Amino acid sequence: MCGPFKSCQAILRLLEIIFSALSLIIIMIRGGMVSPRGVWCEFVWVFCIIVPLVLMVMEAMSWHKLLAAFLPDWADLSCGLTLLCAAMTISATIISATIISATIIFAAVFACLSCVLNILCVIFSLVATAVFLVDAVKQKITCRSCYLSGLRGLLRMSEAFLACIILTAAADYFVNQHWSVPPFGMIGSIIVFAVCLLVTVVIILLHLLKLLRCLLSFGLGLMEFVFNIVTVLSYLLAITLWIVFGYKHYNYSPYICERCSYADFITVIVGALVNLVLYLVDLVLSFKSL
Repeated sequence: MCGPFKSCQAILRLLEIIFSALSLIIIMIRGGMVSPRGVWCEFVWVFCIIVPLVLMVMEAMSWHKLLAAFLPDWADLSCGLTLLCAAMTISATIISATIISATIIFAAVFACLSCVLNILCVIFSLVATAVFLVDAVKQKITCRSCYLSGLRGLLRMSEAFLACIILTAAADYFVNQHWSVPPFGMIGSIIVFAVCLLVTVVIILLHLLKLLRCLLSFGLGLMEFVFNIVTVLSYLLAITLWIVFGYKHYNYSPYICERCSYADFITVIVGALVNLVLYLVDLVLSFKSL
């Protein structure tokens, strides 16, 4: 191999791009998907094309060295993003609220034996998942533990990712329910999940950007501790509102998939409960670090 593909790392990233792009291209040829779950799968494949492409170009051109003044550790960022891509291609939700791969969601919801394109998409996406897993494990073994590749960073990325799954399932649930106006309590729950997601992403960025981290070095730990307390209480309220208003206003219609709609409803509950546990663990860790 020559050029930028002379290392095993570069070859893995090239394979990630190729198989993620093949999955996306097949869906574009097929006509795309309009359901929130389908849009989420498409977003996963686009994200998993962009991330390894940017990482590969930055390292091949040595541009990542120019970011040393802003980023604490390029290897940590690369490892963290690869772990995130691996999680995004692995994780999603099914009726039993078990977290499985976005590939299996696509297969369970959209694929059929007579649809060759759908089956090809599932195969290519499964291969992309395997390559991302190999790359993530390989980088994790060689990368020293920093923020993104450490426990605190992995917790934050897991919280943000689970929030995306929760919001996707909630959107799919609202699409399947024929309401003129959705219940206020359920809308409030979605607002809580979205705001917590936004703040979680901001905290990750604060840890990644060296200048901001230095400016907030004395207050960042306390800010995270307070945020975790507020988030745990907010999640408890949001889960309660979602369950109470969801069961009270559940709208059965013979023209929609009742089982799919109910699965989305349960997915939000289980996903929120798992995220609540993650925020509780984060709360304990942030308290110990004060």
